[in-house]
Amino acid sequence: MAAALLVRGDERPFAALGRWAGSRALIGSEPIRVAGADEDPFAVLDDRPAMDERADGVVGGGWFGYLGYRLGRRLEPVGEGPPSRPVALPDAALGFYDHVLRLDAAGQWWFEALWTPARGAALDARLQELRRRASADLTARPFGTAPWRSVPGAGGHALAVEACRERIAAGDLFQANLCVRLSSRLDGDALDLFAAAVAELGPDRAAYVAGPWGAVVSLSPELFLERHGRSVRSAPIKGTRPRPSDSRAAEAERRALESSEKDRAENVMIVDLVRNDLGRVCRPGSVRVPALAQARAHAGVWHLVSEVAGTLRDDVRDGDLVRAAFPPGSVTGAPKVAAMSVIAELESSDREVYTGAIGLASPVAGLELSVVIRTFEVRGEDIWLGVGGGVVADSDPVAEASEYATKAAPLLAAIGGALHAQAAAGSSAPVPLRLGPRPLPRPDPRAGVFETVLVVDGEPVALDLHLARLAASAAALYGRELPPSLTGEVRAACAGAGGRARLRLDLRPDGSTTIEVTALPAPRADLRLRTVTVPGGLGVHKWADRRLVDALAAATAPDEPLVCDLDGNVLETTRANVVVVTADGTLVAPPVEARALPGTSRARVLRAARAAGFEVLVAPVDVDRLRRAEAILVTGALHGVAAAAACDDRPLDPEPAALARLRVGLGI
Repeated sequence: MAAALLVRGDERPFAALGRWAGSRALIGSEPIRVAGADEDPFAVLDDRPAMDERADGVVGGGWFGYLGYRLGRRLEPVGEGPPSRPVALPDAALGFYDHVLRLDAAGQWWFEALWTPARGAALDARLQELRRRASADLTARPFGTAPWRSVPGAGGHALAVEACRERIAAGDLFQANLCVRLSSRLDGDALDLFAAAVAELGPDRAAYVAGPWGAVVSLSPELFLERHGRSVRSAPIKGTRPRPSDSRAAEAERRALESSEKDRAENVMIVDLVRNDLGRVCRPGSVRVPALAQARAHAGVWHLVSEVAGTLRDDVRDGDLVRAAFPPGSVTGAPKVAAMSVIAELESSDREVYTGAIGLASPVAGLELSVVIRTFEVRGEDIWLGVGGGVVADSDPVAEASEYATKAAPLLAAIGGALHAQAAAGSSAPVPLRLGPRPLPRPDPRAGVFETVLVVDGEPVALDLHLARLAASAAALYGRELPPSLTGEVRAACAGAGGRARLRLDLRPDGSTTIEVTALPAPRADLRLRTVTVPGGLGVHKWADRRLVDALAAATAPDEPLVCDLDGNVLETTRANVVVVTADGTLVAPPVEARALPGTSRARVLRAARAAGFEVLVAPVDVDRLRRAEAILVTGALHGVAAAAACDDRPLDPEPAALARLRVGLGI
């Protein structure tokens, strides 16, 4: 809708189009207050003037913005998500606006304000400015996106679905909503993308929120929470089929969806979860289900939609209501905490705004929030889209991979985008190991990070590289710099160590450090590797929290875990980087990226290899390529470089010719 372009260039603009607060459109910008990063975003929703609520569609103003999925970890006992955050957005973005433009159900525009004498002149000026803009030509600008890539691909997503089914069969949970991330580059303005997508798709609950951090373009069909007075309603969606333009084909898909036992079971499970969530804040006996698993038409698809309603207790405010139900059950699973834990275990990158909530809390119109699905997230030129679906016991992994493509297709078509041609379904990676009835949490940053450094005759080797890596972790995780005296303290601790020793340097979130120098452990004899899948990898930090790493080691003993992602790309072992030697003698090193530790010895080994005349490539290595390798070299700070004697029970040469040449080049 072109009217959204009225607020182009303003501070923190928003637009809510479709079916919001009994209106067809709400548009605003220039908030009088912005919630701070240190404020409780749920409590903020209640920080607004006390006014009589109205039922005639008037909004006036209020809080508009989003609550990102990651906020759920503040409410539920769920550990960290995947270490990969390709592009980070704030966990919440909320602004209080004392005026809005509203298009009512009859097609009439209104300028509404929460008027005060102090703001009277400013609001009058704002009205005149918006009138001036409305009389001008609101021209959309061109935009485009590069081909979209999925991480993981269809085969990797099918593998995650299979792992989830194993956990359901073991009784860990009933259902989990697993997603993939589609990523691209945006050439143009997210506001124009929003206007074009809404014009094409006409979703029920389109929303645009922007700020200095980026923008969110939501084309959601799903109501999370709607509160008017003491009445609250939620309309969870579970179950999807394509809705072709041909009416006969569309009707056949609708009937197939309505008759699907799998989709109905998926929907009913979430209805029970939402009933439980609302039951925490509603009057006893007031929670009911006015609609159950009804096939309803949405943009390009059929959805099974249910409705759950209730009457809030007198002491419950909006912040309490949202806390009780967040994150939305339809995009987590059941039981919610178990599902969120499995999501953290099996997804490849952390969610940002996706599967959180977006909408408004108004002193006049009440509370309305949508579920953040069908949503483009933008920061700079980066743009991404989360797409997924619920996994239950009888889910077909290949069909689930097809379903996410079905959901993405109309969204990408609406903005002129297209998926990049990727490999067909199928992954050479093993199914992620089930390490217990509850997934072991990802490493907890609160435990700190550390470095291990080789010490030779009192001199720490490559200390500058180790400290640079530690400094990067300190800045990224804790917003701190290393103590200026640390280099001197490390050298002093190493000065008395004769021969070869190991230095361990620990850094805690408060910036404090400990230094310990001990005897160098013997290198591992007969090194054998076993591939294991860790979606999203272990990340770029050397975590002090080793629970996951230790459990992987115990599960593969006596072999050492060799970590790959869902698509079968080799990342690292749990303590070292790897380099593959091909049949023609080329050395291929998996790229250092956000999913693996950038080893300090890796760069030295690759430099030595080039100096020794090897052809060296930095390129992805999948499990299939790994299994054809002539040799697999393992590089680490303490022991330099070694060769594996076996990988996945396939014998390898533990002393290949390449290893001897490299050791000469490294001087070891």
